[in-house]
Amino acid sequence: MFRDWGFLLTEIWVLLALAALIGLLAGWIIWGRRSEVNIDTSEADTLRADLDACRAKHAEKDANLADLRAQLAAASAAAAAPAAVEAAEAVEDTTVTGVDYDGDGVVEGKDEGVKPETLTGPRGGAADDLKRIKGIGPKMEKLCNSLGFWHFDQIAKWTESEVAWVDANLEGFNGRVTRDEWVAQAKLLAEGGETAFSQKVDKGDVY
Repeated sequence: MFRDWGFLLTEIWVLLALAALIGLLAGWIIWGRRSEVNIDTSEADTLRADLDACRAKHAEKDANLADLRAQLAAASAAAAAPAAVEAAEAVEDTTVTGVDYDGDGVVEGKDEGVKPETLTGPRGGAADDLKRIKGIGPKMEKLCNSLGFWHFDQIAKWTESEVAWVDANLEGFNGRVTRDEWVAQAKLLAEGGETAFSQKVDKGDVY
C-alpha cells in the first residue's frame, strides 16, 4: 500500500514540474515575441496630419468669413449714411414759425435781421464744400448756394443780424444757422483749420 503512495507522489511531482515548465515556455513565447513586435504608426500619423490640415483650413475659412461680414457691415453703414442725412434734412422744423430771430420784438418773417452780402456764383468758379460744416448736407448746400452763399469766409463774416436773416430764410430749415453754430465752424474752416465733423466728411464717413 505504501509502495503505491510513493509512486503516486512521485508521479504528482513530475506532473507539477512538467506543468511549470510548460507555463514558463508559454510565457516566454507570448511575452518574448510580443516585445519584439514593431507597431507601424505611419498610417495614424498620416491621418493626424490630414486632420490638422483640415482644422487649419477651417480656421482660415472662419477668418475670411468674419472679414467679409465686417466689410459688408461697413458698406451697408456707408450706404445708409447719405440716406439718413437726406432724411434728416427733409424734416422741416415746424416749431420756428413766427419766431423773432433778430430779437427786436417784431416777428417779420423773411424780413428778420439784415440780408448778408451774397454772390451770383462761386469765386473763380470753385465753391467751398459747405457740407464740411455740421448742419449743412447736400440739400442744405444747394439752398445756401441759391441764396448766394458759396464760401466759408462768407458765412464766417455774418453778424448776429445777418444770422437772423439767414435763419428766417432757410425754408424748411429755419434756425439751423444758430442751432448748429455755422459761423464758428466756418471761421475755422476759412482759416484752413478742421473740425471733427469736417474730418469725417473728408474721409467719406458722412456722405
